[in-house]
Amino acid sequence: MRSSENSISARRFTAGGWRSSGRLAARKKWTISPTIEIVGLPGGAVRESKDRVRAAIRNAGYEFPPRKITVNLAPADLRKEGPAYDLPIALGVLVGSEQVPAGLDAGFVFLGELSLDGSIRGVHGVLPAVLAAVNAGFRRLIVPEANAGEAALVDKAEVFPVRDIGQVLRFLAGEEEIAPFQVNLEALLKVPPDRHPDFAEVKGQPTAKRALEVAAAGGHNVLMLGSPGSGKTMLARCLPGILPDMDFAEALEVTMLYSLSGLLEPGEVLITRRPFRAPHHTTSPVAMVGGGRTPRPGEISLAHQGVLFLDEFPEFKREALEALRQPLEDGAITVSRVAGSCSFPARIMLVAAMNPCPCGFFGDTRKECACTPHQIQRYIGRISGPLLDRMDIQLEIPRLEFQELTAETGVAESPRIRERVEAAREIQRARFSGPARCNARMTVRELRRHCRLTREARELFGQAFRMLELSARAHDRILRVARTIADLDGAETIDSRHIGEAVQYRSLDRKYWR
Repeated sequence: MRSSENSISARRFTAGGWRSSGRLAARKKWTISPTIEIVGLPGGAVRESKDRVRAAIRNAGYEFPPRKITVNLAPADLRKEGPAYDLPIALGVLVGSEQVPAGLDAGFVFLGELSLDGSIRGVHGVLPAVLAAVNAGFRRLIVPEANAGEAALVDKAEVFPVRDIGQVLRFLAGEEEIAPFQVNLEALLKVPPDRHPDFAEVKGQPTAKRALEVAAAGGHNVLMLGSPGSGKTMLARCLPGILPDMDFAEALEVTMLYSLSGLLEPGEVLITRRPFRAPHHTTSPVAMVGGGRTPRPGEISLAHQGVLFLDEFPEFKREALEALRQPLEDGAITVSRVAGSCSFPARIMLVAAMNPCPCGFFGDTRKECACTPHQIQRYIGRISGPLLDRMDIQLEIPRLEFQELTAETGVAESPRIRERVEAAREIQRARFSGPARCNARMTVRELRRHCRLTREARELFGQAFRMLELSARAHDRILRVARTIADLDGAETIDSRHIGEAVQYRSLDRKYWR
């Protein structure tokens, strides 16, 4: 109680308010502590940058200003995430405190995370950031050495790799030369050796191999249904080995998505292999679509220009499966959150595998199914009609016989299949202009222009349409598959053989779902 009274008596109220008096005022020193305040919706990593900036400036041999500093990240209504702001904040502090001449940094864009000792670490999302900077009119960029390769992929960008903040300041002052980083695109576009299984390793299943060849040639979605152990997963994992190589524009799109997600391997500059994503069936709808407080790409977008493989298809959450419908049609997905919305590309081949019932043996020739009709219908019904409609090719994978399992593996099949696929894709590249580079992406107008049927093919298609009770979407998708089969044959017009094979790939719809 006495200490409280002494504290109160040490202050007197005057016209100007409370003031210190007596011996307490003599001892008190009024100073302003050096602090950094960051405004403009900074995320957690951005707020923590003030401690990294303070330590890096001091360890680089400069003085941290002994006053309050406010860093404004404009625009104020856009949330800022990640440590890439460390380097520009540190340079702003040094310029503001007149330790670095004003204007020395003019015309440059800076990206990089600072370590406490002043070294500069690599950050995620450099490739899309550099592309945005170049589009905004900036050409000279200073980036961490670890990110120089991906940053230099952007045309017209002059990229200067740096290792620490001291080197940045010496370069800006003209005391040290840094050569712009150059990449060898020809070497980067050389695809590494194939790591996927060869189709020769798949025992039997000639019909399934032919169907996957058609799917690869036209970029079509595939549903495989069969009992456990029939080879569905093995077939799906062989599929990337027969897909054509990506061109530079496609590889750049994929690399930007992986850079943004922080999934580039150390030292990896450009992704040249088509992605193959196989998420577990417990994957949440948000992980499938993308999102987070600041939207990030999900599995659908990470499979862009490649294959999204969903094993145990009915076991995925219903919301995750239904989220596939719009991207399969549009080739893109828009993720909207409170912090904003982002559109990500999602031109994928969806390959799904499932059992015909909960026990897996409905329709099996040797093992009896233990499921009731209600259980089978309930299991099959997890795949909605609209989603099933988007599966261009539907395959029933039969059980393998003993003779097929013991047959010797022949010569590699995937290279020969890939040659035929690339020849069909070359026909499609010559046919289309713009983003539709394969038959699976044909618009309704392009269907009318490029899918000309012979009279016999038209009559056969009409009979199948009425017998199978097909929807308008199924009608168009059969035409696209038939166009791909004709391309594999090198035919200009779709005949009855092409239509017959394309219709055959829709037989599961009537057998299991009706």
